[in-house]
Amino acid sequence: MSSSTTPPSPADGTRSVSILEADSDPDRSGLESLDTTKSLTDSIYNYIEENGRTYHRYKEGSYVYPNDESEKERLDLQYELLKILFDYKDFFAPLSDPQRILDVGTGTGGWVIDVTGIDLSPIQPDWVPDNVHFVIDDACEEDWMVEPSSYDLIHTRMMLGSFEDFRDIIARGFKYTKPGGWMESQDLMPTVCCDDGTMAPDHPLSKWTKLNDEAQMRMQRPVRIGNKLKRWFQQAGFVDVQEKVFKLPINPWTKDEKLKIVGRFHEASMVDGIQGFSLAPFSRALGWTKEEIEVYLIDVRKSISDRNVHCYHKVYVVWGRKPYPGELAMG
Repeated sequence: MSSSTTPPSPADGTRSVSILEADSDPDRSGLESLDTTKSLTDSIYNYIEENGRTYHRYKEGSYVYPNDESEKERLDLQYELLKILFDYKDFFAPLSDPQRILDVGTGTGGWVIDVTGIDLSPIQPDWVPDNVHFVIDDACEEDWMVEPSSYDLIHTRMMLGSFEDFRDIIARGFKYTKPGGWMESQDLMPTVCCDDGTMAPDHPLSKWTKLNDEAQMRMQRPVRIGNKLKRWFQQAGFVDVQEKVFKLPINPWTKDEKLKIVGRFHEASMVDGIQGFSLAPFSRALGWTKEEIEVYLIDVRKSISDRNVHCYHKVYVVWGRKPYPGELAMG
């Protein structure tokens, strides 16, 4: 699966990374240690241009983030940093010899080997292995272009701000997972956290996060979903639901060598991506001009790279199993 051919062993319960310790040398980066399944018409590739960025044409406006080269590069970097953060595990669900896997919101397709990936934007690579299929579809639709009760694993990653109600996606995941199969979601909680008091109440990234949350809520695209996933999985009918919580440093301020590398990647992803995260929500929902947004983001970018502020995001990974017919009644 993806970069690993052997499914990882299961992890039990809820576990977070321990308190992160700041590196006394803030200048160290950590790098030292180191044929789609349906036809695509020309109109799908005729992207929408707005504020100098491009956005998907299919189901125009339902996804608020860009799909241009800059964003594709950021998505590929995000894939790499999560691979390191997760110790090269592609998933945490205890699968044994899975045959069919569906990746919802597959983006550039970096995760998908031995899987089917669906996305609104046709930004996946032209060459893929024979057993990989990309579907341009809208996961918000009641019926996906796949067969119900047929997947060993349905996977989502970094879907914050992508849907009006992610509980609907989990319910559809339950529908399309086979009995005994698993669904897993991996999502970042945008709230900026700090354990040692180095982050001031007026920290620019923290203030941006609250403003972005307001804009996304006005657009009915909530971003604070990570900490709700476990409860939503249980409410959808999944059993054996587990949760792992990872700390993702905003930049390479920590002594931990692995997290220092991850922090360096996350800093680059945030600094490069903050414009794309902001343009559509701030202009469409808050009425800001592009110039106003760009000026506002100057201090936000500086705060992302400030090694003296020891802040981080939490990444939630939740997985659950679809019970067999009659299993709950027997229990």
